[in-house]
Amino acid sequence: MGTTIGRIVDEAPDLELVGGIDIREGRSFGKEVVPAARIDMFLKEKRPDVLIDFTVAAAAVENIKAAAANNVALVVGTTGFSPEQRESIGDAVEGNVPAVISSNFSVGVNIFWKLVREAARELGDYDIEVTEAHHRYKKDAPSGTAKTILDILDQELGEREKVYGRAGLAERKGEIGVHAVRGGDIVGDHTVLFAGNFECIEISHRAYDRAVFAQGAVRAARWVVGRDPRIYAMQDVLGI
Repeated sequence: MGTTIGRIVDEAPDLELVGGIDIREGRSFGKEVVPAARIDMFLKEKRPDVLIDFTVAAAAVENIKAAAANNVALVVGTTGFSPEQRESIGDAVEGNVPAVISSNFSVGVNIFWKLVREAARELGDYDIEVTEAHHRYKKDAPSGTAKTILDILDQELGEREKVYGRAGLAERKGEIGVHAVRGGDIVGDHTVLFAGNFECIEISHRAYDRAVFAQGAVRAARWVVGRDPRIYAMQDVLGI
């Protein structure tokens, strides 16, 4: 993701790539990449308008705190935050800097969420199953996108029990089934199944290239600078 975002920014005539932050120092697209331990010094020196973060939860929290302390706007696509980490992020961002935080920056996924919400309003008495698939190296499960789907369903239908996979004798009741697949180089597949008597409706999104997430993140970066200091969603960027 870092390389893909860097390429898009480097090629954009209206944007300037000033550097990067990673586990180790190096160079990318001719710009300095500093170790995460030096992020505060890096932000003070480079004075970027916006920091885009696609890391892991523990690292992202520290990056967000550093950006907020240095008045740098944020775009955060990292997932897997605990409730405590989300609270820490809110404390750092609210009233200090604008931040677009989303579990998925794909334009198509944000339309997909909208369709899932509309379907849930009409099909609340159907059985519902959520399935997601990602590459073998993805650590958190279910995905952040799947968790957003579950949040949408809870908002529309009331909170229901979630059953994560099934084994043995497992009679279906009013729960929502959740299934995570990990394998190969799958970029990201998500499906919501609404199953009634005599018919089923599936709403699906499949990403074929990580560039769709990177393009959305860069779109959010253009949008977020100069906004009021609070947390925004990708839906705000898209006006959905």
